Amino acid sequence: MTKAIEGVLLDMIAIDRESSTPLYLQLDRQLRAAVLSGTLKKGNRLPATRQLAQELGLSRVTVQGTYDQLVAEGFLTTTPGSGTFVAEISLDSLPSMAPSRKPDLFASGARLSQRGRLIADTGATTRLSMSRPFRPGVPAAELFPLRAWSRLWSKTVNKKDNTLFSYGPLGGYAPLRKAIANHIRNARAVNCDPDQVIVTCGAQEAFALTALALLDPGDITWGEYPGHTAGRDVLKALGATVIPVPVDSEGLDLAAGLTMGKRPRLIFVTPSHQQPLGVTMSLGRRLELLKFAESSGAWILEDDYDSEFRYTGRPLPALQGLDRAERVIYTGSFSKVLYPSLRLGYVVVPPDLVDGFITAQIVLNHGTSYLPQKVLSEFMENGSFATHIRKMRVVYAERQSLLLASLQEKAKGLLEIEPSDAGMHLMAWLPDGEDDMQVSRKLWAAGIEVVPLSIYCDTPYTRQGLLLGFTGVPPDEIEPNVDKLVKVLGETGSR
Repeated sequence: MTKAIEGVLLDMIAIDRESSTPLYLQLDRQLRAAVLSGTLKKGNRLPATRQLAQELGLSRVTVQGTYDQLVAEGFLTTTPGSGTFVAEISLDSLPSMAPSRKPDLFASGARLSQRGRLIADTGATTRLSMSRPFRPGVPAAELFPLRAWSRLWSKTVNKKDNTLFSYGPLGGYAPLRKAIANHIRNARAVNCDPDQVIVTCGAQEAFALTALALLDPGDITWGEYPGHTAGRDVLKALGATVIPVPVDSEGLDLAAGLTMGKRPRLIFVTPSHQQPLGVTMSLGRRLELLKFAESSGAWILEDDYDSEFRYTGRPLPALQGLDRAERVIYTGSFSKVLYPSLRLGYVVVPPDLVDGFITAQIVLNHGTSYLPQKVLSEFMENGSFATHIRKMRVVYAERQSLLLASLQEKAKGLLEIEPSDAGMHLMAWLPDGEDDMQVSRKLWAAGIEVVPLSIYCDTPYTRQGLLLGFTGVPPDEIEPNVDKLVKVLGETGSR
């Protein structure tokens, strides 16, 4: 129930005992507002603490404490023997007290800095954050070896090592850096020593460190078109000028980039499994790109985001393994091979850049959480990591096959499916005239999450399409959700 006092503060103070806001805070806020709005004017005498407490049904201690706080902050003043009064405040210098709606930062560009506007313009908010059937890049959480992981976590914590609560070593936990170096040397033919590996908070931080260490505002970068949204967004946000370079059946079209007239400081590529189209950069194109980087002084940022999952033959070697001029910055992440909330990744840099990248990381966030690094290092060292990857290759190959077969049977005329022997999603092309953004919204309303190809493009692409993830969908859920997807597509296409 609300109780209002009588007298000088009749219209100003109302205590709501059903509110979750503490009583002292209600009194404090209302007195402040009355002073700032000018309702209580300079020199106005406030009721004695005993009187106000009695009329509001509060304790005198509560009222006295509020008065004392407002006196300390300069809202009120006290005169011994006379009472408590409103202090002199220059209301002309205060902001308006009129109620206002919380500003929409993405609509009110003038409220943002130039960099803030660049971030707002990336379109990152079009990406949804919940995991539903067919969201790309989602691992099979139900198959993660939680028991083994929990044992390692408990074992690490129970060692009572006080260093677990520190910032951790610069560049990352040394045994983890060594485990990562061993893994990518063996699995991806990456040429590196452990000291070249810097542990990051996912691949996104690796992109940011690269931009901070190697780019100045306004520097030209090339990005694949269509291309990796996260890489593009980070580079733009940090002031780079990103020029989209077309991708064809062999990967990034270097010749097309050279016709654009502006030489890049950095080239961002996903050569093993292009994001989003899924093509693999040919050997000839890789060698051309490396030769161009060496002759022009450009850097190549290689994101090897889901290369562990290849379902025909062995995973292809990384571009970095062919680099003899040390122009490639290589990044990877554990988000897709283990789980996204782990927030661990890595960047491999030439030896002479290590100190610069580590310093940039200190400025950015003081490094990566220490405890999960120690757990992950042991998970890799005892063979659990390699075992999990081998198991997931088999599982994901089965799920991809099921999704492909179901779509080919049920979505004829509605989707053109692009088969792939790698990755965590299929590329599905829509018929001419369909809007992939609109289709994705309709599917979301039906409980299905796909990613429209349009968000990977700075300008409209020649075709419209959808990315359909399969790795996070259990086998018995694939066909029922394909039925839902086909139903929505049929209704959309008939309009």
